Amino acid sequence: MRKTEILNATQIQQKLNRLAYEVYENNFEEREMLIAGIEGNGYVVAKRIYELLKKISKKDLKLGKITLNKKNPLSEEVSVDFTDKDFRNKTVILVDDVLNSGRTLIYGVKIFLDKPVKKLNTLILVDRSHGRFPVKADFVGLSLSTTLQEHIVADLSVKGKETVYLQ
Repeated sequence: MRKTEILNATQIQQKLNRLAYEVYENNFEEREMLIAGIEGNGYVVAKRIYELLKKISKKDLKLGKITLNKKNPLSEEVSVDFTDKDFRNKTVILVDDVLNSGRTLIYGVKIFLDKPVKKLNTLILVDRSHGRFPVKADFVGLSLSTTLQEHIVADLSVKGKETVYLQ
């Protein structure tokens, strides 16, 4: 199977830097924000955004992980490692690596719908533009139109050697 590199480690870091500044600019009035990454690469991206935001702002930030079954989201309960008190009147940034159909992201959003959040935004490293679910990314590193047969894979396992490729 042929792989085509879309983003190398330097380009990924540039996208993450820009995304962190966009989040900061759009939430400059907020005192506190919750950064919630979807388990796996979404959490890796969230952690990197969290670290960048810590460097560029004096906001109180809290990092959390959303756990869900990506293949079958209804098979088990979606959970997040924030307490109910953490949500009260806070801005939440929900983070994932690749937005394919939108299914994973919409189940990630669902957990916040009955929480007393002030605002909810979504951040995606790569948006494939194949929305089958009514969810969109507010902050996008790269938008890329692909065929339904193509897949985007983000390998974020080794810092400095990350890559996003199309196969």
